Amino acid sequence: MTNEVRIQAGRAVLSGNLHIPEGAGALVLFAHGSGSSRQSPRNQFVARTLNEAGLATLLFDLLTQEEEALDIRTREHRFNIRLLAERLVDATKWAKQQGETRNLQIGYFGSSTGGAAALVAAIDVPQDVGAVVSRGGRPDLAGEALSKVQAPTLLIVGSNDDIVIELNEQARDKMCCEVKLEIIPGATHLFEEPGALEKVAKLASDWFIAHLAVK
Repeated sequence: MTNEVRIQAGRAVLSGNLHIPEGAGALVLFAHGSGSSRQSPRNQFVARTLNEAGLATLLFDLLTQEEEALDIRTREHRFNIRLLAERLVDATKWAKQQGETRNLQIGYFGSSTGGAAALVAAIDVPQDVGAVVSRGGRPDLAGEALSKVQAPTLLIVGSNDDIVIELNEQARDKMCCEVKLEIIPGATHLFEEPGALEKVAKLASDWFIAHLAVK
């Protein structure tokens, strides 16, 4: 069952989809990227794979409908990493207050600019975040936060996404935690090639299971 939820984030109320498989021991929060939302078919595909592996998932909109409409016109919010990270922290605190999720280990799955937001949020609540996965992310946008990340981090990039590979390599070299860069052969930025997204989902699932003490 997938439940529609509302998450208070300061003055904003964010919409989300929470799915908890029976016996789940961990919850993965999704931080989508530029101009995206919880309706992202790619993130939904990854979430289903995680659910099948026994992981709970929370896909939620980092922006309100009004903020999203403004961002479409002005691109004002999509690169505001601090705002996106604060929303992810608010969602984490919300999950820790709900009876059905408060005892679950927490991981972050970030895409595009959401990858940077996940890393910044992870240093804001280090006691709550046990692992981070970034898909086609921009971890470089986390800036000085990179060296402070404690959560084991997996960076996934397509082999044909040359500029983003370089940015991920630079970010990896600034990180002091356990960090791994996986490059998917033949994949571009959106992993639209046959089998590419399946590889992303499997890598993410394995990473979370290994690092979130999932029984």
